[in-house]
Amino acid sequence: MTSFGLPPGFVFGTATAAAQIEGGVHEGGRGESIWDAYARTHKNILDASSAAIACDHYHRYAEDFDLLQGLGGQAYRMSIAWPRIQPLGRGPANPEGIAFYHRLLDALLDRGIQPWVTIYHWDLPQALQNAGGWQNRDTVDAFADYTRILRDEFGDKVAAWMTVNEPVVHTGIGHAIGRAAPGLMMLGSAFVVAHHLLLAHGTAVHTLRETLSSPVGIVNNHSPVQPATGSDRDARLAVLYDRYHNGQFAGPVLTGRYPPELEEVDGISFEVIHDGDMEIISAPLDFYGVNYYFPTRVGAAPPFYPVPFAPKKFVGVPVTDFGWPVMPASLLTILKQLKAAYPQLPPVYITENGCAYDDGPQDGLQRSGSGLQDTRRIEFLEQHLAAVGEAIAAGIDVRGYFHWTLLDNWEWQEGYTKKFGLVRLEPATLERIPRASFHRYAEIIRSTGSPP
Repeated sequence: MTSFGLPPGFVFGTATAAAQIEGGVHEGGRGESIWDAYARTHKNILDASSAAIACDHYHRYAEDFDLLQGLGGQAYRMSIAWPRIQPLGRGPANPEGIAFYHRLLDALLDRGIQPWVTIYHWDLPQALQNAGGWQNRDTVDAFADYTRILRDEFGDKVAAWMTVNEPVVHTGIGHAIGRAAPGLMMLGSAFVVAHHLLLAHGTAVHTLRETLSSPVGIVNNHSPVQPATGSDRDARLAVLYDRYHNGQFAGPVLTGRYPPELEEVDGISFEVIHDGDMEIISAPLDFYGVNYYFPTRVGAAPPFYPVPFAPKKFVGVPVTDFGWPVMPASLLTILKQLKAAYPQLPPVYITENGCAYDDGPQDGLQRSGSGLQDTRRIEFLEQHLAAVGEAIAAGIDVRGYFHWTLLDNWEWQEGYTKKFGLVRLEPATLERIPRASFHRYAEIIRSTGSPP
């Protein structure tokens, strides 16, 4: 074992999403996504911004990959924008979009960096949303066609595939309570969206494996759940929320079954499940992606709250600029819980983990030889890597870690107000300025001696 108990060969990387960094939304034949439409109503975005420019990665990807090469990361988790490939979500591929991603993938390979590609990171073409989006089972067929295009065009360049990113967040925030694109308030009836996302995942696994042997997995957001009080009611609500957040998406993929407790949530009905769906969803995986940011405490909701459980604060715990509690031990907890619940758990990669901290009074904007002062992010990174090392020591097969994210980006409904980057993005000029955490992560990667 080397630094933090991570074995030689452990994969280090960073993670991004096309909608958050590319910009160029009106270039190269790209169509409109649900996030473009959502951002047009400025009250939906905290700073009234949009992703029209984002990080301008569409034009500056070579510069960003030079940074990535300097970091020493062996892998780069990226997503491909569905509207850039199929502007209306259906039909023939857009040649300009195909050419762009060939250039981008080649630029990574030229630098010795493995492309790990997420097929769907929440940027559904708006034309498909107009036809019902993920409520419409036909969207699953459209996703299979889209996957087939990516497979045939880029299959020889992609090191690993991730089908769908965080379906629990896309379902819950975007479709159940309307605080992200597409902004729907379906509450429990959003289960149809969850099911169709998982069915799209399973269909994509089958589509990729028709001609490719590269590894395939899914990316789920996981959070250990505990009750806010010692009451029987809160204990029961904690179990219910655990099944909603964790079991609703891990269970079908890893066991072919939804947790039966889900039917206790108003609006959820298993009638949307067709014969054969669960067999498709539970296709064996080569790896399982875990996104972890924070644990969750839940308790009885106040009157008129849209769901029966409500999040509760952790008292006396440091928080990020998002207000998320910093509890690295909970990463070890959720990995242990997943292994206990699913003994057949495939090899795990931490596909996202990071923290939002601005360059404010605590860290400042002072430059040094090791970049912008960045103490809190360095502590977060080190503590969570140590938790990964503990998980490996406990017998859990964790094989890699992707830090969220390479550089400050357009953080969905938060606009540009939350800073997750190892690299600062100067708002006025888009200059890339490495923080001290960038250099510390590079040191950690070098200390393992992990080969590409």
